[in-house]
Amino acid sequence: MSGAMKGKRIGVLMGGISSEREVSLNTGACVHKALLARDHDAVAIDWKERTDLTALLRQSGAEVIWLALHGTYGEDGCVQGLLETLQIPYTGSGVAASAAAMEKTLSKKIFEREGIPTPPWVAPADEQAARAAARGLRYPVVVKPSREGSSVGVTIVKEEAGLAAALEEAARCHGVTIIERYIPGHETSVAILDDAALGSVDIRPKSGFYDYSAKYLSGDTEYLVPASFATAVELTMREAGLAAHRALGCNGHSRVDMRVTEQGEVWVLEVNTLPGMTERSLLPKIARHAGLDYETLVERILASATLRA
Repeated sequence: MSGAMKGKRIGVLMGGISSEREVSLNTGACVHKALLARDHDAVAIDWKERTDLTALLRQSGAEVIWLALHGTYGEDGCVQGLLETLQIPYTGSGVAASAAAMEKTLSKKIFEREGIPTPPWVAPADEQAARAAARGLRYPVVVKPSREGSSVGVTIVKEEAGLAAALEEAARCHGVTIIERYIPGHETSVAILDDAALGSVDIRPKSGFYDYSAKYLSGDTEYLVPASFATAVELTMREAGLAAHRALGCNGHSRVDMRVTEQGEVWVLEVNTLPGMTERSLLPKIARHAGLDYETLVERILASATLRA
């Protein structure tokens, strides 16, 4: 058992009211089980629609929160701000870093300012501007909402005929719609733990697109841990991942998603401040290769819980 947390009641906050509720419930169940296996006084807290979260937290008696939420309201600084106000320490990044990471228009501006390679992008004001932007970026392009995770609302558009439907899909989600240059090559991620790059994964979905289905529903996605690149490319990935984590002011743990071209160019897409922790999730896969079993990883993350403000 983590010494600093011995005797404290740990609340695993899961579910939430975003489009990623089901994934969060899976993450939370796995984390809760691991904490119980390590003899922690852990309680599962399922935040549902039309539920007073403040009352729910107080009723749980939790002294520390292991944040297993994903997506809007859970990963974007909203719940972090509430926990700061209630003076309940929590895992993951603080209010500002969570908000910056969730809002892609902001995080990409920070990456550009800090010299971290990220695909060129535009946030068009309307469909006419979107068509001009897509032509300027050159097809294929990626159309996505700025404030969602788990590839919700994301479409790879290969030609202009498919743009209108992609814009409509993104508009149904949270945030503004952005259009980003598609980077051909490998889908990869780097895991960050305690301000250090833990390792990487090369993701190979059979469909060619690592969408929600490939992440959580299909069983035919191949994961290579560590990623199958030359040592110099792996080092560049880790450096870029840690730089992105730090640029946004993240704490504790995160997962940085990237694209790597066949020529070894590394492009940072986004930082996930509360990455998935299911049996299929990338962070546990990377940690396992680094010598950390699942329960140890959960305790390492727990040990980082604090108030950030």
